Amino acid sequence: MGEQPVRVLACGDVEGRLNALFNRVQTIQKKTGQFDLLLCVGEFFGTTPEAEAEWQQYKTGAKKAPIHTYILGAAGQDTAKNFPSADGCELAENITYLGRRGVFTGVSGLQIAYVSGREAMQEPAPAHCFTSKDLSALVAPLTSSSKFRGVDILLTSQWPRGVWNYGNNPEVNTKFCGSGSVANLADKLKPRYHFAALEGAHYERLPYRNHVVLQENAQHVSRFIALATVNNPAKKKYLYAFNIIPMKIMDPSELVKQPQDVTENPYRRPGKDKTGFSTAEEEEPAHQFFFDMNTKQGGGPRGRGRKRPSDGEGHQQGRRWEGDRRGQDQQGQHKQPRRHPQPPGPCWFCLASPQVEKHLVISIGSHCYLALAKGGLTSRHMLILPIGHYQSVVELSSEVVEEMEKYKSALKSFYKSKGERCVLFERNYRSQHLQLQVVPVSLDRCATEDIKEAFMVQAQEQQMELMEIPEHTDLKQIAPPGTPYFYVELDSGEKLFHRIQKHFPLQFGREVLASEALLNIPTRADWKECKQSREEEEECCRQLRDDFQPYDFAWED
Repeated sequence: MGEQPVRVLACGDVEGRLNALFNRVQTIQKKTGQFDLLLCVGEFFGTTPEAEAEWQQYKTGAKKAPIHTYILGAAGQDTAKNFPSADGCELAENITYLGRRGVFTGVSGLQIAYVSGREAMQEPAPAHCFTSKDLSALVAPLTSSSKFRGVDILLTSQWPRGVWNYGNNPEVNTKFCGSGSVANLADKLKPRYHFAALEGAHYERLPYRNHVVLQENAQHVSRFIALATVNNPAKKKYLYAFNIIPMKIMDPSELVKQPQDVTENPYRRPGKDKTGFSTAEEEEPAHQFFFDMNTKQGGGPRGRGRKRPSDGEGHQQGRRWEGDRRGQDQQGQHKQPRRHPQPPGPCWFCLASPQVEKHLVISIGSHCYLALAKGGLTSRHMLILPIGHYQSVVELSSEVVEEMEKYKSALKSFYKSKGERCVLFERNYRSQHLQLQVVPVSLDRCATEDIKEAFMVQAQEQQMELMEIPEHTDLKQIAPPGTPYFYVELDSGEKLFHRIQKHFPLQFGREVLASEALLNIPTRADWKECKQSREEEEECCRQLRDDFQPYDFAWED
């Protein structure tokens, strides 16, 4: 292939910190070579005297941007004064305002669609806002062509509402985040890359499909990337570098290749109206699931009631939560049940999901549950899982983390009573729902140091860097949400971490523990080779529930 890729940098809210941004760009270019253009989303200008002084240096020519820089318009009333026209213009040498909305096509053929500002909530729209008419005017000329397949890049300041559906969760309050109109725009324009800002967060969503499998011809995937503010104190990522071959000159078979971690399209949900650009927010359906382990044959220990307060206020003495029923107080008024994050599509591990094999459940708390691992390494190999839909440990809310720690502590005590120590590991790669694997290893089989060494040696053999995390370091500090990783926690409290770059052996954790140096059961490394019948699983769970019950904080007499 002779096509030359375009080298692009994308940036989040600059907020007037031009020197910091351009110094960083120069450092990157010294290391990796010249980039073709810099695209800035979010709020480019600042409102402080310092920001104004910095801008004057570039405006007067005293300083020059080291790269062709293209920016969006104001996202707030205070910075609207910096943009003399809605049509776009050069504001300083190498700094160009793209305009209110439109399509910019570079000499390479790279097609960039853009919309400045925020969605208007009133008429007439303020200067820093866009309207449904703006979006229709942008979309119509593009999609009216029978040859339209999508755009290379879409730039918006606001996030698209619901972009997290079917994907990994961002570190923002999704209840108030994003615009439904921007989501509709992204759905119609099918960008290969979509950049946004304004939320002060870095979020790289898993790539998503633009076609319906088995119903439509394969199309390219889209990647949504939100970037943080320049020089933010939390050091969240604000610059994103990538190479892209324009769609119009790219080999069609290469263009439509689907990565392994691709998800469904987040904007195409059942019953959603996709015809126009609406400012109305979509409400997620209220839904809550309470699981009664006594309702089925082979359920939980007999004669015990579940602890399940409605929302921290407790419940009537002796009342048991069952099936889907919401709690009611004595006057018959509905209490608001606790909301767990819901899976946007089918999920094998969300407790509310019909796909869950509920006969494997050992214990249910308020935020987490414990289950027997299907095809486990040993008969006491368990999983700690969040009841709601979370993809990884780093995305958990504080109350879920707290209960997960309680389950860890209970399991350590349980295994100790059996003469075992436990190893925990998580693979946040090609998985949609967090599964914290807990595997017991006999105390007389090997020491903690042997387990640590086995992981290190096998990682080295597979040319993977497995690093030790300092004690009391929060995983969130080294793995922002959306980062693929593999993580091990030993009974000593030591933690090992590997950031997954491209490929990763899916059974790595099991392979290490099953190796001769540890459990010495190499034939059980693949869970599919360890399957049991439904009856065997039920009997194993029944025994495990009874054994674990004295350590289970989630049951009450």
